[in-house]
Amino acid sequence: MSDYDFSAPRLFVQAAIAAGEAIALDKAQANYLGNVLRLSSGDGVLIFNGRDGEWLARVEQGGRRVAGLMPEKQTRPQPPGSDLLCLFAPLKHARLDYMVQKAVEMGASVLAPVLTRRTQVSRVNLERMEANAVEAAEQCGILAIPAVREPARLDDALARLEPGRLLVFCDEGAPVANAVAALAQAREEGAHAGIAVLIGPEGGFDEAERDLILARPDTVRLSLGPRILRADTAAVAALAVVQAVLGDWCGNEAASG
Repeated sequence: MSDYDFSAPRLFVQAAIAAGEAIALDKAQANYLGNVLRLSSGDGVLIFNGRDGEWLARVEQGGRRVAGLMPEKQTRPQPPGSDLLCLFAPLKHARLDYMVQKAVEMGASVLAPVLTRRTQVSRVNLERMEANAVEAAEQCGILAIPAVREPARLDDALARLEPGRLLVFCDEGAPVANAVAALAQAREEGAHAGIAVLIGPEGGFDEAERDLILARPDTVRLSLGPRILRADTAAVAALAVVQAVLGDWCGNEAASG
């Protein structure tokens, strides 16, 4: 990514991308390209859809307005998908926006709200989460948009995890220990079928929930240091250490085991 042109405008599109096949834009996208970025006919835009890699496309105008995009050539192929689930207790508005954006930047492939006994937010705006995920991907050169799941109770979310998937349980009640060493030990114990990171609510997990989580096989109880972190900060910290030890920061495919 060192030679990547971060100054180039990028746009996520839903349509399939192929050379010479025009892509229609919705009103908001056309307004963004024409009135915000002030692009005109023939100007280049990098586009991606999470499936077909990244492409250079040229603006096409209809009259005075941007009408669509014409894909010209692929600039980057679609990379292998990661397998890093981010499970988290929902937060309020701006802090949830922040956490979603950072989770996308850190390589999460799934965003899964989990309802716990101390969760303060019971209703989650999934469309807003998806919009924040798209915006983060557009701004950071990311080619994959994580799936956004419906909120689920903690017990249901745990039951949905595949056998063999490593669950990194970020527990504010865990004894302070070396998080890197704990994950390295899990790595040495053998390959796993992907990774899930679990972040709790502001009030933490209660004892019954903690017992439920720790009863699951392939679970690592992780301390995030001697300080109490807000939930959105904890998510970033946990994803960073996971990627550094088990994921693509250390040269592996993200969370491939």
